[in-house]
Amino acid sequence: METTSPSATQEAAAGVGRKVDGYLLAAFPWYGLDEAFTGPRWLMQVGAAADGTVEHGATGHGEEPTIKVEPPQDERFAVVVTVASRPVRRSGDGTGVLEATSVSTAAWLAGSGLLAQTWPTQMDRTLRQDWLDQQTMLAWELADDLGGGSWSELMLPVDGVPTSFAYRESEYGWVLAGSASEGPEAVHIGAYGRGMSAYGLGFSVIKDLAAYEG
Repeated sequence: METTSPSATQEAAAGVGRKVDGYLLAAFPWYGLDEAFTGPRWLMQVGAAADGTVEHGATGHGEEPTIKVEPPQDERFAVVVTVASRPVRRSGDGTGVLEATSVSTAAWLAGSGLLAQTWPTQMDRTLRQDWLDQQTMLAWELADDLGGGSWSELMLPVDGVPTSFAYRESEYGWVLAGSASEGPEAVHIGAYGRGMSAYGLGFSVIKDLAAYEG
């Protein structure tokens, strides 16, 4: 799996003016919840390679999650992660080879994204980073084994077409991952959420990012 480090992601986000500008630089379509969802929509951030190429990003739906020692019990949100489908290729600086992206890439980005919005209420603040590091490594291992017993299949529509997703639940929320479209605009889709059921959700190409600038 290939992904972008948090520092690289932050640098990419900081390198643009309006938050939406980073999304507009992508050479692939962005996905969000379809029109059946009528709640708030918001932008998060994009992840870029060393050469500035946008590789992935996320869009939020519902209530923006807050990281608190005791988060609201009624917090309801769903985040959709779009990952460009990339083959094995040379790195931007020509010094190495980048792995192909896959459904596992989307699963890991979604899993780590959910963890980043989680704070076990019984945990001391000073221990959270150690917990987060440990759980993020576990999320990586789970994403590498989408055919394992930790995942089940969930069929959800993508642009109206029934699509198979790998799905799992935890005490912190749910995570799913699959693929959408084919050809030069092919992408992998990951999603995570809490307080909002994944069952019955649908995904579609975002036609106008202005709906997310709120």
